[in-house]
Amino acid sequence: MNMQLLSEYLEYLDVEKGLSENTTSAYRRDLNDFMENCLIPFSDIQRSQITTYIRNLHEKNYSPSSIMRKIAALRGFFKWLCVNGYCNTDPTLTLELPKAPKKLPKIMTVNEIETILNRNLSKSEKVIIELLYGCGLRVSELVNLNINDYDLSGKYIQCFGKGSKERIIPLGSKAVSAIKNYLPERDFLLQKFRLDTKRLLIHKHGREMTRQDVYNFIHEQGKKIHKAISPHTLRHSFATHLLENGADLRVVQELLGHSNVSTTQLYTHISKKRLKEVYFAINN
Repeated sequence: MNMQLLSEYLEYLDVEKGLSENTTSAYRRDLNDFMENCLIPFSDIQRSQITTYIRNLHEKNYSPSSIMRKIAALRGFFKWLCVNGYCNTDPTLTLELPKAPKKLPKIMTVNEIETILNRNLSKSEKVIIELLYGCGLRVSELVNLNINDYDLSGKYIQCFGKGSKERIIPLGSKAVSAIKNYLPERDFLLQKFRLDTKRLLIHKHGREMTRQDVYNFIHEQGKKIHKAISPHTLRHSFATHLLENGADLRVVQELLGHSNVSTTQLYTHISKKRLKEVYFAINN
């Protein structure tokens, strides 16, 4: 019965809530982890079982952010169970969330990004850098881009972020040039491997580009500049550099696809931190 209810809930997240595949998969992992420690029906679960589960997470040295995510998964699930009449009471109500330390995202300098772009990159690799940094895309948004999701003459790109939320992002001249230069290579790969896909990014081995492909490429570029980076580092850098150059916070929020401006405000702290570093470097 528990597995059946979990399957129904995950289908609800996918179909009705429109959550991304990655988010739904994260919920599945977290709830499966809870179910492995819970052998009674969900309707019989009491607050004490939830508290014991959370205590075990602490004992296993899970990070505060991981515990917060697991608690959020449980809260959403038990709320759904109660709304649909599978539980009479919600054992997760009034649960206290652990305080996660706020970590400022790692960013790159403009020089570091230019160093990577000036290397002997393939045409598809230049598109990856220009869209991650020049448009602030998430890696999932990047690999899911279709051939009809951009307008090179209008200089904009359309993507679908978390919760299938659509947003329009301006394309800079360098990104436009990178895509234009890449398209003949894409056509060649489609013909060579007889592919039928609308995805923009095609791997040189004749398949659609994956998240892991992009992670591996960015990781390798980081090694060359002696810095541990990920695709999200370029997105963080995009936001920070915009704010440092006078962009309005609300505009950056829209470009990033943040539903809450408080998420975007984190980048203002990075800008202030960098400003202090530059000031003391000059005055010491």
